[in-house]
Amino acid sequence: MIHEQIIDKTVAYVKQELHQAEGGHDWWHIQRVWNNAKHIAASEPSNLLVVELGALLHDIADAKFHNGDESIGPRKARAFMETLALDEPTIAAVIYIIENISYKGGHNNNVARTPELNVVQDADRLDAIGAIGIARAFNYGGFKNRALHDPTVQPNLQRTKEDYKHNNAPTIAHFYEKLLLLKDLMNTTKGKSMAEQRHAYMEGYLQQFFEEWEGIR
Repeated sequence: MIHEQIIDKTVAYVKQELHQAEGGHDWWHIQRVWNNAKHIAASEPSNLLVVELGALLHDIADAKFHNGDESIGPRKARAFMETLALDEPTIAAVIYIIENISYKGGHNNNVARTPELNVVQDADRLDAIGAIGIARAFNYGGFKNRALHDPTVQPNLQRTKEDYKHNNAPTIAHFYEKLLLLKDLMNTTKGKSMAEQRHAYMEGYLQQFFEEWEGIR
């Protein structure tokens, strides 16, 4: 099966699997990450098939929507890729991306790096910052019925991986616990460049938010 056929079948599978997903983790999130990944991969030596499959399948069963079970996504992705008769090294490389892409409170930053993981992780992190990242943060906060902001709740920058899974802090706190940290965690030259602008946009947004909150502006 040629590259284009593999990708077309994967796109169809992901669209079907995520057709009722929460708005920040739906097909459109996958498409944006896929587009980001292809853009970054154009300037990073990497296996493009692994990059595209990793981007398309990275959230096929996000653990936070499956009671924290991190085994479902890799298992579903492997079962699907086996239907495409892909070789084991390709499948294993994609599964490695799925298992190691998540932020997890910053507790997975010492995993062994591969070029493909670097590209897809940057692509996913880019979708968590900037204008889209802001929209996704508040969409998920609403989905979880979280407060927009509570000045009495301070961001917790020392969360364990387990704390991070069950975090129910106001959405604004999430900016400080994760989103504003991502710029300095990018892996690739292109990812770092793209993150700079998106990070600056979030900083401007937060300034506006707090001034409106206090009735200054």
